[in-house]
Amino acid sequence: MTLNLTGKHLIAGEWVEGSTTFTSSPASGESHTFFAGSAALVDRAMKAAEEAFVTYGYSSREERAKFLEAIAEQIDARGDEITKIGSQETGLPEARLVGERGRTTGQLRLFATHILKGDYLDRRHDAALPDRQPLPRPDIRLMQRPIGPVGVFGASNFPLAFSTAGGDTASALAAGCPVVVKGHEAHPGTSEIVAQAIAAAIKSCGIHPGVFSLIQGGNRETGEAICLHPLTRAVGFTGSLRGGRALFDLCVRREEPIPFFGELGSVNPMFLLPAAVSARGETIAKGWAGSLTMGAGQFCTNPGIAVVKEGAEADAFLETAKTALAATNAQTMLTDGIANAYREGAKRIEATEGVQSVLTTTCDLRNATPYLFATTGENWLANHVLGEEVFGPLGVLVTVKDEAEMVHIAESLVGQLTTTLQMDDADAPIARKLLPILERKSGRVLANGFPTGVEVCDAMVHGGPYPATTNFGATSVGTMAIRRFMRPVSYQNIPVALLPEDLQ
Repeated sequence: MTLNLTGKHLIAGEWVEGSTTFTSSPASGESHTFFAGSAALVDRAMKAAEEAFVTYGYSSREERAKFLEAIAEQIDARGDEITKIGSQETGLPEARLVGERGRTTGQLRLFATHILKGDYLDRRHDAALPDRQPLPRPDIRLMQRPIGPVGVFGASNFPLAFSTAGGDTASALAAGCPVVVKGHEAHPGTSEIVAQAIAAAIKSCGIHPGVFSLIQGGNRETGEAICLHPLTRAVGFTGSLRGGRALFDLCVRREEPIPFFGELGSVNPMFLLPAAVSARGETIAKGWAGSLTMGAGQFCTNPGIAVVKEGAEADAFLETAKTALAATNAQTMLTDGIANAYREGAKRIEATEGVQSVLTTTCDLRNATPYLFATTGENWLANHVLGEEVFGPLGVLVTVKDEAEMVHIAESLVGQLTTTLQMDDADAPIARKLLPILERKSGRVLANGFPTGVEVCDAMVHGGPYPATTNFGATSVGTMAIRRFMRPVSYQNIPVALLPEDLQ
């Protein structure tokens, strides 16, 4: 199969060159040359997005739903190309990419169905009370309205579901907001083919081409330009704590601050309660090992920490997890940089006082093999470095003296995307103590499962308190994600004929 790559940026319907280039670093296959982004290209894309908003921001829900459906169809039509280039660039197996493509098109179609229902608009109407004493009440109507052009940063670990046409882009388009995407340099070919699909959907639906632009790679200047451009109304980001925090600071320090919806880092602790460990500790340990190593541990919901009461059953749990992890073959990581950071993170944990190395491995280049460490609750509480995310298949088992220490560890947690209770009915008393704490620490609390599967649905929250995200009231997965790119507007005594169609 011949890949149809131009190496160019897509800006308002035109494939545009830049002044500098970069070369991709695929896990396999040939590399390709792409034009790099710049502040000038961002300016051009944002101005086109603002122009598109004049019509797209006031389009009907039916028109936007048709557009989202068309994007999904065009992505599916390029499925083989996407799988080929995606596998080459990221090293992800074909089955994983096929599944991720299904998730990407599935959420586009879900959002199309959701906006047709209209519930997300949160429409409210307080009818006029002209005879009310001592003062009459005016007619007041409220509805959520799109905010304008949105900047989106593609993620390294999800070349489809969190990138060019991923959740941030799909939810912004569903809300009525044009999007400018900064493609991730780890998978520029994948980003371009998906952008080709979006361009085809724009043309088939007759939408203003400024509704979507893709700017490839580029240095720090490109990302900063997206955050600082005066026409940018919000930014969606999935990436590292350090990089995301720097962009967040830019957004809030602007003369006119804008919301930055960043997903940054999480270790997703699991609390293994006594009755569950006694009844099915071996099964839980094997499940934990499988979850830790899924996708080479490159999931933001990877459960890197497990907390269990010390004793013979905890020892058996640790041994089972070690055996299961040791049998895992080396996996290719997404980039050289991620692989290097993983190795450095393992060294940092291993060098921490009071940490036992249970399983250490040797991995080089972009290969990753699991690490397993153990420590005590007392040591965990004394060393905050143990609670920092290591992106990859690394786990730390924390043994506690009693339930009180387990509760203390829960209280010590910083914000997380997820927390998990492995429990049986007999564990209900301690679970009741933990749950009110954990729901304050995370966006999603699970019982008897593993958090690496994030369902795309109405009730899903993929977010959490800082540093998991920069906005604890938002989610980047599920239909509620659309609300990030809208704001409430009240219309007082506005003639019905002048109101937005959805309020008439």
